[in-house]
Amino acid sequence: MTGNATHFDGLGQPYGGCGLPQAQLDSQDFVALNVFNTPGDYTAYPRPVPAAQSGIIGAWDNGLNCGRYVQVTIGDYCTGTNDGAPGQPFCRGGQWVSDDYDGATLTMVVADSCADANAWCRDDPNHLDLDTASLGRFAKSGTTVQGLADHWNNRHISWHYVAAPSYTGDIRIGFLQGAQRYWAAVSLSHLPNGVHGVQYLSGGTWQDAVMNSDMGESYILKPTTDGGTDFSIRVKDASDAYVFGGRVYDFSLPAACSSTCSAAYTGVDYTTEGGTGSPTTPPTTPPTTPPTTPPTTPPTTAPPTTPPTTPPTTPPSAGKSCAASAQVTNSWPGGLQATVTVTNTGTAATAGWTAATVLPGGTSLATAWNAVASTSASPATFANAAWNGVLSPGATTTFGLTLNGSATSLGALTCRAT
Repeated sequence: MTGNATHFDGLGQPYGGCGLPQAQLDSQDFVALNVFNTPGDYTAYPRPVPAAQSGIIGAWDNGLNCGRYVQVTIGDYCTGTNDGAPGQPFCRGGQWVSDDYDGATLTMVVADSCADANAWCRDDPNHLDLDTASLGRFAKSGTTVQGLADHWNNRHISWHYVAAPSYTGDIRIGFLQGAQRYWAAVSLSHLPNGVHGVQYLSGGTWQDAVMNSDMGESYILKPTTDGGTDFSIRVKDASDAYVFGGRVYDFSLPAACSSTCSAAYTGVDYTTEGGTGSPTTPPTTPPTTPPTTPPTTPPTTAPPTTPPTTPPTTPPSAGKSCAASAQVTNSWPGGLQATVTVTNTGTAATAGWTAATVLPGGTSLATAWNAVASTSASPATFANAAWNGVLSPGATTTFGLTLNGSATSLGALTCRAT
C-alpha cells in the first residue's frame, strides 16, 4: 500500500486508540491508522462504525488491526504544500521527488487511530500517522538515517503488514483503570499477529467478549461464575485462528483491584491449559499510573444475582407511579456511560418498575447493571433486578448502562411502576 505519511507526538493519556498505555506497547515505534474512508466527506461518524455503514470503514477496521505490525518504507519527498487541507490535493504547487531517504525502513506496531477531519485521515485510504520519535530510527542498508524529521513535508510511504518481529513468550494481560469484578475490562497485547476476538468461559460455556468501544486490544469479560473474580479466556488473532492452538488463559482479578483498578494498567500473571507452541511462563507486567481518567468508569454498586428475563407485565396498581432520570457520568469517542435514577413518586410501595427510552440513533447498548435490559425492540426497556424492585414512597434506586456510538446524551425516560 502506498500513501501519505504524517507524524504525531505520542499516544494520548492514559490510552491510545487500541486501549493500551504507551508504556505497555511492545515497541515504541508505532503508527495510527485511518478510522474512516470517506474521501471528500469530513463528517464525524459513530465509532465503532455500525454494520449499516460498513462501506466507510478505514484501515483501522473498527480496531481489528490493533497490535499488528507494519513495515514502513520511506518514499518520495513533496516540494510543494502538503498540509492535508480538506478538499485540496496533496503536494500542491510542487511535485514528488526522490532523495537519499527513499528506501529507509522501520517495522512499527499499530497502536492508535486517526479520525481527524483532514484530507490525510479521510481522502487517503493508505495514510499512516507515525510516531515522531520513530523518524529517527528508520534505517537504510543497515544504517540508521539521520535528519529524516527535518526533511519530511509529509512524505509518500509504502507499507504492508508483517508478523511480530522476533516473537518470543506469550500474550500479556492487564486490567484497565476502573476495572473490577462487575466490569472486567482488560487489554491484551504481545500477540504474534494481532487480536481479532476474545472468548471467555462463563457458566460452563464459551461466549464472545464485547470489544471495549473500538479499542481493539481491550475487551469486557465476565468471570467463570457470577460475581466471581476468576477468568478464563482464549484469543483469536488477525487470521481469526485461535492463538497457540486455542490455549486457555486462567487468571484472577488482582488484590490491587479488589475495589477497582486505580492504575491505568494492572498486569496479571496467568496459567495456561492446552494449546500448542512453545510459550510457557508469561511475563509479569508492572502496573503504571498515568494521570488522567479512563475511557469508561464502571459501576461500583452491588452485582445482579439472577434477574428476571423479561420486564414486569402486571398493570400498575392505584397509588403506584415512578419517574426515571439519567445522568451521563462519562463519555469518550465511541461511547458513553450513564447512571439512571428511578424514584417512587407514588403513595404506595412498588413491587417492581420498568424504565424505557429510545436509544439515540447510531448507538447500541453495550452493558447494563442493576437492571434487566431488553433492546430487541424500541424503546429499550430496563426492568428492576431481583433486589431493587421494592421502593417505598419517595425512595430511589439506580442502575447503570454504557452505550456504543457517537451519542453524548441519553434520551428522555419513562417509568412504569407495579
